[in-house]
Amino acid sequence: MRSTGFRRTFAALGVCSLALTASACGSSDDDSSSGKTRITVNCEPPKSAKVDRGFFEQDVAAFEKKNPDIDVVAHDAFPCQDPKTFDAKLAGGQMEDVFYTYFTDAKHVVDINQAADLTPYIKELKSYDTIQKQLRDIYTVDGKIYGVPRTGYSMGLIYNRKLFEKAGLDPDKAPTTWEEVRADAKKIAALGGGTVGYADYSAQNQGGWHFTAEMYSQGGDVVSADGKKASVDTPEGHAVLQNLHDMRWSDNSMGSKQLLVINDVQQMMGSGKLGMYLSAPDNIPILVKEKGGNYKDLALAPMPGGKGTLIGGDGYMFNKHDTPAQIRAGLKWLDHMFLTPGSGFLGDYARAKKNDAPVGLPEPRLFTGAADAKDQQVKKANANVPVENYQTFLDGNQQLQMKIEPPNAQQIYSVLDGTVSAVLTKKDANIDQLLKEASGKIDSILARG
Repeated sequence: MRSTGFRRTFAALGVCSLALTASACGSSDDDSSSGKTRITVNCEPPKSAKVDRGFFEQDVAAFEKKNPDIDVVAHDAFPCQDPKTFDAKLAGGQMEDVFYTYFTDAKHVVDINQAADLTPYIKELKSYDTIQKQLRDIYTVDGKIYGVPRTGYSMGLIYNRKLFEKAGLDPDKAPTTWEEVRADAKKIAALGGGTVGYADYSAQNQGGWHFTAEMYSQGGDVVSADGKKASVDTPEGHAVLQNLHDMRWSDNSMGSKQLLVINDVQQMMGSGKLGMYLSAPDNIPILVKEKGGNYKDLALAPMPGGKGTLIGGDGYMFNKHDTPAQIRAGLKWLDHMFLTPGSGFLGDYARAKKNDAPVGLPEPRLFTGAADAKDQQVKKANANVPVENYQTFLDGNQQLQMKIEPPNAQQIYSVLDGTVSAVLTKKDANIDQLLKEASGKIDSILARG
């Protein structure tokens, strides 16, 4: 699945606009009539995201001024990558020269032979060795480098400090176990007036996404280590569903409205009617900017359970038809746009603050060493959100196992959606039977490859 926000304010960027012709999207000759190396790139913010669009255009213009021999043609749409069209664009030769991918795409793109091997050129990416190794490894397949990470996220527990206080709970002490989540949710729901203690997704594959995150938090998994068999029909899987069932039906702390998706839950939290839900940090500015929330009321804690958390993120890969000149130009562009601490589209915190974009949200650190120190220094100097509300998340995350999404994630999530929704909509749902059926369906998905 994917995080719903961008590193600052933008909710989800886009792929090549459907209004563009297929030929405009695809890889092309690197030399235009002007003799420049031309690269097409995607994930430019759409015009509706005026601030981020402006930042992006400024940074591309600065890059072209610094590199007059390179012409960057950016494509926008919403979202950055549409799973429904991604494979078709790849297979049809319509993908940009430098294209956006989720972490979970990397191996698939390589397996279908649609990615350029960057290994001979990667030394020209000045920032590469400063990036966290566990993120670099996501784009390394069979010892070869096929992409460059750009951002990351990890799941945590967003909670409403004001509701915690009203319910007699300590807003500086978030629940650390699922038993505590259940107890706190019950107290928050008891406030009445339509207040919900804890909410979870159960539709549009989002229920399966959160089931996976909750499995990780308890030390479980949805797929075996070799990626060949389901591992949901386990004590951990049973515990996840039983906890949801009990909060929904025994405690009534999840409310009666179910089959929720992310927008529903964000609306509830932003309106002050929800105590807790699982999310990545980038939900926080969405809750404030779009849903009516207040930064001072919103806090983030690590995943309950204390064993693991789901991580995700994105990066860029290169079209297999790219010329060496296009690959070198694309690497220079990535360095300039995203991978220079304290500057560029993601790192110019002073510019972001000046434009009232949030600075200081607890994103997982992309860099290491001196690069990380500089990034954190500039971020701290320009912070304009209550960073103290997120400190427990940052501290607690260091103790958790970081795990990426399973193979065939969207297909598996679709199966698990039905499992989660059944538990939340049927009081007499048979958890053992649901897990057995889900396990069989996932085995079939994995067998097909």
